[in-house]
Amino acid sequence: MLAIALLGWFLRNANIGHVWGAVRNARPGLLACSLAMVFLTYWARAIRWQHLLGPIGPTRFRTALRTTVIGFAATFVLPARAGDVLRPYLLARQEGLSASATFATIVIERVLDLAAVLMLLAFYVWGSGASGIPEHLRTAIHVSAAVAAFGAAVLAILMVVLARHPERVGVIVLRVNRVLPHRIADALSSFARAFSEGLIAVRTPKALGLAFAWSFPLWILLSLESYFVTRAFGIDMSVTGGYLLQGLLIIGVAVPTPGGVGGFHEAYRFGVTTFFGASNDSAVGAAIVLHAVSFIPVTLAGLYFMAQDGMSLRGLKGLARAAHQAEEPVSDEVPVLRSPGR
Repeated sequence: MLAIALLGWFLRNANIGHVWGAVRNARPGLLACSLAMVFLTYWARAIRWQHLLGPIGPTRFRTALRTTVIGFAATFVLPARAGDVLRPYLLARQEGLSASATFATIVIERVLDLAAVLMLLAFYVWGSGASGIPEHLRTAIHVSAAVAAFGAAVLAILMVVLARHPERVGVIVLRVNRVLPHRIADALSSFARAFSEGLIAVRTPKALGLAFAWSFPLWILLSLESYFVTRAFGIDMSVTGGYLLQGLLIIGVAVPTPGGVGGFHEAYRFGVTTFFGASNDSAVGAAIVLHAVSFIPVTLAGLYFMAQDGMSLRGLKGLARAAHQAEEPVSDEVPVLRSPGR
């Protein structure tokens, strides 16, 4: 229902005929460039994830890439952002790692993403690229970026505390859960300890530094993906303008709808009409195409990889439920999903 409501709001002032005309007149060469950026972003995601996983255990690039694609596809087609827990769970099963420790790397990814986006946004806002933005809007962007930066700093400090004192985390959880049955409290303490131990990358400067460094090409590629689609529709946005747009799209996809439907579209429409002078119909058409370029290819690739590994959507739902309960390294009794040719 939320997705339908957001789509209704997104289309409220659109002239469908004009929107279709804008889509038909979009430059296919630039759309092809955007599609290429999509595949490069998942290549960059897999490399970054390998750096974060290094201190936990060895991981093959092929496994990191395939599970990343499957995880994002699951996020797009299943509710409750199931892919965020499914992705580390699948990799842990295939590589024999702790599912809880592997999940911790996803939390680190989120913090690194936020830091990279904020730094790229600052580069745009305080650079010459933002000269066309009205002063009152620029002030609002400064304030929003400052608040987000404070939140990122708090998360970074929390990660360091958890990483340096994994045993203390388990003890604290046990004390908090004295009112719970011992079995539940013990399980929760075990999970908290394994999770904080998974933050070992925070204690490994080389691994963390490489992962942070890879966050920038990743988000530059994502910005280029948006830039090429935007320019394909004749909207006058600079390359660095994509950094601002990514900040808005992050807010849009945070809305809990399958595949970011509605929230993604409205965030893009608002961004290009407010900051880059796009007409509403061109913005609506570009938003629809950008969403399709961003979500459909990886979903199809994820379904293909799932089929190769003998998985179905129903089975994926079951794995997602199991992923929420995973705490320890996978035992030999649990069947491991294997990629072709292994």
